[in-house]
Amino acid sequence: QVRLKESGGGSVEAGGSLTLSCAASENIYSTHCMAWFRQAPGKEREGVAVLDRLNRPEAAMYADSVKGRFTISKDEAADIVYLRMHRLNPADTAMYYCAASAGKKCYDDLLSLSADDYTSWGQGTQVTVSS
Repeated sequence: QVRLKESGGGSVEAGGSLTLSCAASENIYSTHCMAWFRQAPGKEREGVAVLDRLNRPEAAMYADSVKGRFTISKDEAADIVYLRMHRLNPADTAMYYCAASAGKKCYDDLLSLSADDYTSWGQGTQVTVSS
C-alpha cells in the first residue's frame, strides 16, 4: 500500500495562498487516483479535489466550495501531488489529508470525493486561515 506524507500547511490571512504537497512512497502514475480531503473540528471529512490516475487536468474534480480557487496537480517524475489554494477564507481552516485509490472506480475513470473509496491516507497537514 502506498505511503503518503503531506507538507506545506500553515497559517495565512484571508485572501492569501498556500500550496500543499503530498509525497508518495512509490510510482503512482497510471495506478492511483489522488485526492485531497479536509476535516474541520466537529465536522465530517470532506473531499476537496481529485485527479485521475493518468494526470489529466481536464479530468480533475473539485468540491463546489473550492472550485475556481484550488488546483490539484501531480509531478509524475517526483510522485508528488500538489494542492494549490488561492483566495483562502476562514471556512477553509481544517486538517488537510492526501489520499490514494487504486480501486475499480479509479481504473474505470470514475472520480470520487468519497472517503470510503480511498485506502491510503497521509497523516495530514493543518491549514489555518485568519480573518
